[in-house]
Amino acid sequence: MHDSELDTFVLKSWPEKFSDMLKAIGVDSKSKEIGSDDVEKGEYYSRYFSQTPRMVSNKGCLDVTNSNIDVIQIIQKG
Repeated sequence: MHDSELDTFVLKSWPEKFSDMLKAIGVDSKSKEIGSDDVEKGEYYSRYFSQTPRMVSNKGCLDVTNSNIDVIQIIQKG
């Protein structure tokens, strides 16, 4: 390894990564535990249309402060 490279890697969850990205553009947010918000309990997509994906993974939520948006849910389809 070169001297300029770090020896340790910080493992972050998806909500933590997105919270850091939002912080870089000036948006205050805090990551939440997966499955702890009421938003995560419902269906993600309608099952009545053929073009909607069947497999959707919940990656977590973010609480946003000082904004009209309360919660951001991170999902992965496919």
